[in-house]
Amino acid sequence: MTTNYDLQTVEGGVPIKMWTRGVPVDDKARAQLASAARMPFVFKHVAVMPDVHVGIGATIGSVIATKGAVIPAAVGVDIGCGMMAARTSLTASDLPDNLEGVRAAIERAVPVGRDVKMGKRDPGSWGDPPAAIVEAWATLAGRFGQIVAKYPKLGKANNLVHLGTLGTGNHFIEVCLDTEQRVWVMLHSGSRGVGNAIGTFFIELAKQDMRKWFLNLPDEDLAYFPEGTDHFDDYVEAVGWAQDYAALNRRMMMTNVIRAMRGVIAKPFDAELEAINCHHNYVGRENHFGQNVLVTRKGAVRAATGVMGIIPGSMGAKSFIVRGLGNKESFDSCSHGAGRVMSRTQAKREVTVAEHVAATEGVACRKDEGVIDESPRAYKPIEAVMAAQADLVEIVHTLKQVVCVKG
Repeated sequence: MTTNYDLQTVEGGVPIKMWTRGVPVDDKARAQLASAARMPFVFKHVAVMPDVHVGIGATIGSVIATKGAVIPAAVGVDIGCGMMAARTSLTASDLPDNLEGVRAAIERAVPVGRDVKMGKRDPGSWGDPPAAIVEAWATLAGRFGQIVAKYPKLGKANNLVHLGTLGTGNHFIEVCLDTEQRVWVMLHSGSRGVGNAIGTFFIELAKQDMRKWFLNLPDEDLAYFPEGTDHFDDYVEAVGWAQDYAALNRRMMMTNVIRAMRGVIAKPFDAELEAINCHHNYVGRENHFGQNVLVTRKGAVRAATGVMGIIPGSMGAKSFIVRGLGNKESFDSCSHGAGRVMSRTQAKREVTVAEHVAATEGVACRKDEGVIDESPRAYKPIEAVMAAQADLVEIVHTLKQVVCVKG
C-alpha cells in the first residue's frame, strides 16, 4: 500500500506520521503533537489524522499508542464521544415538504442544549426519566456503583438524567439523504455529564501523582498513570464504563428519534437497516506491529480492515459512511470529522448570521447567532479531509443533511 503521510521528526521523541496533505495544520497543534511524541512510553510513532487541531492535553485528531501507561487527558473529558447512523426504508419523496415539523418532533423527543440557571431544570436533561431510560440505566448502574464506592465524588455527576440526551457544542442529530435519496438518521454525542466528571477527576488525579513523584512533564496535561498502579486500573475501569455509557446514550437517542419521526411522517418505515455505532474519543487495548498496546484515539475512529465508521462534515456539508482499509501505519485509524480551523471565539467574531444562513440553505436547522461557532466556515473542507486519508478508508455512502438539530 502506498503511503499518503508526511513524516515529522521530533528531537528526543518518536516520529509523527501526518495524513494532512492538502489541509491546514496549525503550528500550535504541531508543537502539542511533539510534546506527546516525547513521552517515553509512546509506541512506534504518533499518527495524525487530517482533521487535526489543538486540544487540551492531546491534539484532537491524534492516535497515540502506549506501552505501560495511559494519559487521561489524551482521551479527554468527552469520553466515548462518537457517532451513530442508521439507514431507514424511507426515501426523500416520503418526507414532508416542510421539514421543520420533523426537526421540532426530534427536539421534543430528545433533551437538547444546556441551562445552568439556579433553580431551573436543565432542559438538556430528563426531569422525570422515561421508563425505557431507567431500564437502560439499570444495565450500567451496578458497575457505576463499584466506581463510586472508590470515588464517591463521581456519584454526584449527572448520570441517569443525561442518558439518551444530546448535549451542546458540536453534538447533533441529523436526518440525511444519501446519493440514492435514501433517508438516514445520524447523531453525535458521548458520555455527557458523568463522562465529563470521570475525565476531569482522573486528569487532575494524574497531575497530583506527577507532582507527588516530582516528575516534570513538557505539558502538565500529559500527566499519566503507570500500568500496575491502582489509579491506572481504576481509570481503565472508569473510562471503559463511560465508553459503554456513551454507546448506550446514542442507542437510546436513536430509538427516540426514530419514534418521533414515525409520529410526523405518514408512511410506515423500518430503521437501522445499516446501523453503525462508533467512538472517536476513547482508549482500548489492541495489537499493533505484533505487540499489545493501549491505543488512545482523540478525535479519531478505528478503521481496521472492513470496520464501518462515520465521518461527518459540518452543518451544511456532506458526511460519509466509510469502511476501514486497515492501514497499519495509522494504527488502523481515520479522522472523526472535518476538524476546526477557527476557535469558537474566532467563529463568533468573524462569521455573520447572514453567512451562516446562506451556508446552511436547504437544511432545517437553527439559523441564529447561538450556533455561529458551528457554522461550516469554522471547519476544514470535508472533501479535502477525505482526500488526505484515501489510504485509510473507502467511502461507502455519501450523505447530505436536510435536518440538523443542535444543542
